[in-house]
Amino acid sequence: MLQISDDLKNFLNNEVLDGLDMSSEYFWSSFEAILKEFGPKNKALLEKREIFQSQIDEWHIERRGETHNHAEYKDFLKEIGYLVEDEGDFHISTVNVDPEIKTIAGPQLVVPVMNARFALNATNARWGSLYDALYGTDIISEDDGATRAGAYNPVRGGKVIAFAKEFLDTTIPLSSGSFVDVKDFIFEDRSLSMLLDDGSKTQLAQPNQYVGYINNSQDAFGLLFENNNLHFEIQIDKNHPVGQADRAGIKDILIESAVTTIQDCEDSVAAVDGSDKTAVYRNWLGLMKGNLTATFEKNGEVMTRVLNQDRTYQSIDGTSFTLPGRSLMLVRNVGHLMTNPAVLDTNGDEVPEGILDAMFTICIAKHDLIGNSPYKNSKTGSIYIVKPKMHGPEEVQFTCDLFQAVEKVLALEPLTVKVGIMDEERRTTVNLKECIRAAKDRVIFINTGFLDRTGDEIHTSMEMGPMVRKEEIKQQKWISAYEDWNVDCGLETGFKDRAQIGKGMWPMPDEMLGMYNTKAIHPKAGANCAWVPSPTAASLHAIHYHQILVSDQQTKLATRTKASIDDILTIPVLEDPGSLSTEEIQAELDNNAQGILGYVVRWINHGVGCSKV
Repeated sequence: MLQISDDLKNFLNNEVLDGLDMSSEYFWSSFEAILKEFGPKNKALLEKREIFQSQIDEWHIERRGETHNHAEYKDFLKEIGYLVEDEGDFHISTVNVDPEIKTIAGPQLVVPVMNARFALNATNARWGSLYDALYGTDIISEDDGATRAGAYNPVRGGKVIAFAKEFLDTTIPLSSGSFVDVKDFIFEDRSLSMLLDDGSKTQLAQPNQYVGYINNSQDAFGLLFENNNLHFEIQIDKNHPVGQADRAGIKDILIESAVTTIQDCEDSVAAVDGSDKTAVYRNWLGLMKGNLTATFEKNGEVMTRVLNQDRTYQSIDGTSFTLPGRSLMLVRNVGHLMTNPAVLDTNGDEVPEGILDAMFTICIAKHDLIGNSPYKNSKTGSIYIVKPKMHGPEEVQFTCDLFQAVEKVLALEPLTVKVGIMDEERRTTVNLKECIRAAKDRVIFINTGFLDRTGDEIHTSMEMGPMVRKEEIKQQKWISAYEDWNVDCGLETGFKDRAQIGKGMWPMPDEMLGMYNTKAIHPKAGANCAWVPSPTAASLHAIHYHQILVSDQQTKLATRTKASIDDILTIPVLEDPGSLSTEEIQAELDNNAQGILGYVVRWINHGVGCSKV
């Protein structure tokens, strides 16, 4: 008989099952049956990891002092089953996928779902103020009197407006003139024209980029534009202090920002028992039922945060339409390794936490599918689960089989639950195409990440000898090949216009100028989503997707030579360990100790990762 935490048991009975045609007895007996089937399989997969690691360790130990033979090493990996055969070409066949994943390229937030305020902030970050993002960060320099501190600084505001006008000129260029010279917006004959300082009228070079408006009053209205499948709204308010300072009356540009958000049950939360898991699942339930709130004090005032409403506009022909007011939510479950005492099995052992997450997060998401919320997360009837730290195709297959079993007991249509595959373990990287094949009718996402993947790179080959220093890792052959390989495998298997190819986090939330100057490399690399650490960062990174049409990039990249598996298997070992001085070794130890402390404090103690949401 299962031993279930009182917190979790009461939460299920009183909150989760409210509105679902299911008894708690049925839920737990179904979970117990799934546990009986999948628990031993989970254990066997973890044992297989240990076997592979022991074999690789032994191989390196036996050859210590010898010159590394790459061909022999690769044959060895094939022989033990670590590196599997390519079974031939195929395309993914996932259906009922929302456009935010299929066709809208843009920033992606990752947020600890355990923190209600952060979870709401991230979900509401679908739209953000470009002016606020510019004014409040180092994108705009503080030179020439443009300081940030204190009350509103008109000098800094002027620099923000200049940046914004340049964004408009680049993104929705006029047929003649510049937005700098626009002094009025004119509606006539169901079209939009702009009056310039010299008295002439002009239109957009591509008039179909103007798609609608919100007409609040004669002096306050919003104009909606679309570029590269992303929207932004020029907000006109001639009575607003910022609007009064702008010759066209523009007070802000509201920019579509975090298109998708991963609500995280894994790395960014510290959920170690039944009480913690209940807190995690309760916030996910609030998001799926649309009633999550967060109350907090700001500047001496009590504030309550709720989910944003959708945005309604009038189209050019006079009909109304809505755009989502919230980010499309995915939920990240934990991987196969972790166990949790929230539930003990019939032997009194902690259950695999990934199985518990699957049962709870999918059951909770059913509320969204059957309309138990004033909002709709997925408009195509899907549940999106990101699965981390899987090692190879067998573990991906296990996840898909688990999701199928949960769908069955929860009376969901087959293939309702989609899977995002995080490519952060070496055995998944080298077998990525076969990992995708295992999930070809569920997969909606693959992505890369430097830190976790580097950790497994080092861990796998530690017996070969010391690795190069951390900063040098980024210049090694394997890491660039890994990044390209992920995109190549995604495009080869039909991800274009079907699924997300993602890139990793910008981990410095206060260094937005650095992000703005470098993160365009992600859409250029063919990634239709990339992780950012805050809603502000999402608004700024969105500019890159206006500059670069990712689908065009993917078309170009699909014809390049695929990244080399041999490069990926090139181990970043230090060729001459004796070349490092005592001081260099100490500096490397200090750097990594500091990195671990930083990780522990922010990810575990604070439970916020690097995110500022």
